Amino acid sequence: MSMGMCRLDGRRGLVLGLANEHSIAAAVIRQLHSLGAELLVSCLNEKARGFAAPVTDPLGVSLKTCNVEQAGELEAFVQAGLDQMGHFDFVVHSIAWAPLEELHGRVVDSTREGFARAMSISCHSFAELARLVSPHMPQGGSLLTMTYHGADEVVPHYGLMGPVKASLESLVRYMASELGAQKVRVHAVSPGPVPTRAASGIQDFDALMKESAQRSALGRLVTLEEIANLAAFLCAPESSGMTGQTIYVDAGFHFMA
Repeated sequence: MSMGMCRLDGRRGLVLGLANEHSIAAAVIRQLHSLGAELLVSCLNEKARGFAAPVTDPLGVSLKTCNVEQAGELEAFVQAGLDQMGHFDFVVHSIAWAPLEELHGRVVDSTREGFARAMSISCHSFAELARLVSPHMPQGGSLLTMTYHGADEVVPHYGLMGPVKASLESLVRYMASELGAQKVRVHAVSPGPVPTRAASGIQDFDALMKESAQRSALGRLVTLEEIANLAAFLCAPESSGMTGQTIYVDAGFHFMA
């Protein structure tokens, strides 16, 4: 369903991190496509392609693999986007990972290796992506990433992803400052909990969703479509005066005591 005031006809961009039909990235891809955007989408590897293709194939959207841990793959994906589209107007980074045992454990017990991998994949890959795409945004544009309330407050069983997401939100502000002269805007979208495959790795996630719905100002959870609506607005010219923000779409949970 289109948003009315925002259109993305003629605008071109990348969406990284599509997992399956029920992921945040899937909802974002569908909304961006419905508003007229041209897209190139990434999934992790060939195994993941079988779960990601049911999203992209019906839309006629190109899908390529990209594992940001593997040297050269991010560069190759960005180059494929340039070969297809010539330039970029927006990029959506929807990639996060941490070792499951460290996600469930105490932060003080996290290993150096596990923490470093989580930070590299979930945070630094956004900086790498910005370095690669920003020279190819001649009219400026938008860079978006996905965060969570656990960056600001302690969320049970969120483990080391809390500090990693806090770093990601800080990175957004620094990137916004550095890229502002190029008219490149940078934001973090902070959704409330939604039942995605990635979220299922959080222990007692059903209880977390129930509490979020009960405590939120609107008395409910948000939908994937509502998250996608915000992402589409931030990719559109109508949001041209905004940058460097973490923007919540969580039914008003984050400000409730």
